Amino acid sequence: SMAQLRDNLNLPNHDNKRYYFGIVLGYNTSHYNITHSNYFLQQDSIQAINGLNSGRIHLGIMANLQLSPRWDLRFYPLNLIFSEKKFQYDLKYPDAGETTLTKTQKVESIVMSWPLQVRLKSDRIRNFRVYTLAGVKFDYDLASNSGTSNSDNLVKVDKTDFGVEAGIGFQFFNKYVIVSPEIKISKGLRDVHVKDPNYKYSNVIDKMNSSMILFSLHFEGGGN
Repeated sequence: SMAQLRDNLNLPNHDNKRYYFGIVLGYNTSHYNITHSNYFLQQDSIQAINGLNSGRIHLGIMANLQLSPRWDLRFYPLNLIFSEKKFQYDLKYPDAGETTLTKTQKVESIVMSWPLQVRLKSDRIRNFRVYTLAGVKFDYDLASNSGTSNSDNLVKVDKTDFGVEAGIGFQFFNKYVIVSPEIKISKGLRDVHVKDPNYKYSNVIDKMNSSMILFSLHFEGGGN
């Protein structure tokens, strides 16, 4: 009976591996949580500021170290996140040469992210398992505009950030590979706003903290 049950398992020796690797593909939505500055209360031309959600893709390589039957340590030596943050300003008066009272700006980001996570796994139920995870991350924005001149009147964003992450996922054991859909929430802890006193759309912002939801597919396999 035990031999028959084992024959019905895909990758029956997977949990005996000390480590293994995977490829990650996914889609993310992100925005900035904005804190108003004192100047925002003193002026009357900008009525409101909102960070809008926008979606992009991400991809990476995962390394997984099994600490015990229940606990794993995961690291991403390569993790590239494409994102776009949008700012929407509600104006009392239109800008010179314009008629609209709503102004939207975009800031593109290409982020190298290095998450370090601890994962708690359930028992394997035939070819299925559920897990939760939590961890920390360090981000470096390859497309940061913090060092450029502000000729386009864009809000400037710093190159580096760090934050925390938490999520849940599912492992589906197939014949040759494990497919793991996962959803994760990521929160930046650092104020990434590079203030520019010469630009009114920057003056009204005190702090910006990144917020992201990531939907990922992990394709996990080889290792020892």
